[in-house]
Amino acid sequence: MSSLPDISAIQADLRARKLGGWLLCDFHNRDHLSYRVLGLDQKTMATRRWFYYIPARGTPKKLVHTVEKGKLDSLPGTKQVFLSWKSLHSGLKKMLGERKKIAMQYSPKNNIPYVSMVDAGIIELVKGFGHRVVSSADLVQKFEALIDERGYRLHKEAGVLIDRIRREAFAAIGESVRGSGSLTEYELQQFILRRFSEEGLVTVDPPIVGTNDHPADPHFASSPENARPFTRGDTVLIDLWAKKDQSGAIYYDVTWTGFVGPTVPPKYREIFGVVTAARDAAIDFVQSAFSRGKPCYGWQVDDACRAVVKKAGYARQFLHRTGHSIGEEVHGNGVNIDNLETRDERELVPGCCFSIEPGIYLEGEMAVRSEVNMFVRHDGVPEVTGEIQKELIQVG
Repeated sequence: MSSLPDISAIQADLRARKLGGWLLCDFHNRDHLSYRVLGLDQKTMATRRWFYYIPARGTPKKLVHTVEKGKLDSLPGTKQVFLSWKSLHSGLKKMLGERKKIAMQYSPKNNIPYVSMVDAGIIELVKGFGHRVVSSADLVQKFEALIDERGYRLHKEAGVLIDRIRREAFAAIGESVRGSGSLTEYELQQFILRRFSEEGLVTVDPPIVGTNDHPADPHFASSPENARPFTRGDTVLIDLWAKKDQSGAIYYDVTWTGFVGPTVPPKYREIFGVVTAARDAAIDFVQSAFSRGKPCYGWQVDDACRAVVKKAGYARQFLHRTGHSIGEEVHGNGVNIDNLETRDERELVPGCCFSIEPGIYLEGEMAVRSEVNMFVRHDGVPEVTGEIQKELIQVG
């Protein structure tokens, strides 16, 4: 992202959405979205509240405390300084002006928790001045979550490395069961992390490596205490995510499944077929919508995917949304592929990067998840950015 926000572009978007303005604010570095949109350094001291208002027309306005009155000096606009809470209230009322519709980092009913950063008290204060507060979710997506060409390139480069490491991980399972049979889930997780480091990749959390019933917990965490060795007859799930160790790098996040041995259990093969068909239905829905010039919303893609799983009789075993936004964090701040945990009504647009990852989780038995990443290129063409698993990996 650039060091300064493109105020004119934001204002044009506000007018197109018939909004009076966008109020960004923070206290104690809580709202990382405001810092990113405005190009501010979130690591600097922020012991007092600050407000930055971008009107649909006219000059932006700043409201800062006298103790930290230089906090927003890098940004364009006029500045007011407050000292007491009374002067904060009067200054904010003056800043916002006549009644209007104002976007804030708020989500009705917390439907999009990624943007729910403003506390209820500030919302009450702004509403008390007569304004209507609406969600800034679409603005956040456009001005913080969309990925540029460099980010797209770094995402793809990370994908090449991670797909290679994933192949190496399954190969390591095969080598172990053909030899000593001592390799554990936790040791394979650590092998993946070591390979990430060797290839210049970083990640916020370790990968998920699980056999049999372990990945029936979608966020199973391998540890030395719960680790067990890979043996013949095991079903295997590996979910790994990382990004290049560079500023502005974008995560790549995929899940593959396999079986240790020559004969795959019929139930495992069945749910693998359902999951991959659901994944492909979601991919097809996105690509078809864009090819026809139709709007495509996160909730719609989730519905297209979930319908396949439901038809097969596994609706109650599909425990999460179909996918999530991907950015500089593995879970980004753009549109999610979701009509289960929330109803994400944001539109997929060029620059969006997201996962498609349906799963079926049979508690106490086994699990399959198949995850790919998609990117809506800047020419408006959605693509899967890495390899797609078509068949179960068989090792040993």
